[in-house]
Amino acid sequence: MINSFKNQEIKIKVCGMKYAENMEAVAQLGPDYLGFIFWEPSKRVFTGDLGRLPSSIKRVGVFVDAPIDEIIQKALKFELQAVQLHGTESPKFCKDLKENHTIQQLGNLEIIKVFSIKDDFDFSVLAEYEAVCDYYLFDTKGQLPGGNGYTFSWEVLKYYPSTKPFFLSGGIGLEELDKLATFLQRPESQFCHAIDVNSRFEVEPGRKQIEKLKIFMQFLRK
Repeated sequence: MINSFKNQEIKIKVCGMKYAENMEAVAQLGPDYLGFIFWEPSKRVFTGDLGRLPSSIKRVGVFVDAPIDEIIQKALKFELQAVQLHGTESPKFCKDLKENHTIQQLGNLEIIKVFSIKDDFDFSVLAEYEAVCDYYLFDTKGQLPGGNGYTFSWEVLKYYPSTKPFFLSGGIGLEELDKLATFLQRPESQFCHAIDVNSRFEVEPGRKQIEKLKIFMQFLRK
């Protein structure tokens, strides 16, 4: 296991899925999460049919400041097991979503709240989200909400004040394997639940490179 501080294998999320045949090939690699973007301006916006995915893979819907009704509609239609909030959603919004009657009927729909980082970050903003989301996701601050293709300074996570598990995201590719191995041996990675990859494994927006993903996943799971 690559991370001696963790009691379980690090999870892997492949985000920005778009094409059915590519999705099937990625699913065969056995990631823990597949992410589907429901933000219209994205080049990776998902408008297709999820088809039959293995039950071992959690379906994550990615939203950017979408109204709760839209999130509920997509969660029902695509049988989502998690929603990733990638905009400026407030703690109240997360609370209202978590306590929504329809959402509760879906069972344990996980809420992942995204925070974007460049060189530093004020972790005090997390305090109000502690009780209203299941995970945090730390991504690179860029022109777009995700898929910008470069990493932020993981040194910032030395100051992570919470015990809530988080996803590490933002421009992670094969070139970061050594850096990632070092990070996953450090104390600040102890609450890193999953690694989230997207643009650095694409031949075009939404279409993933299977061989590269295979190498990456084998590295994390060796």
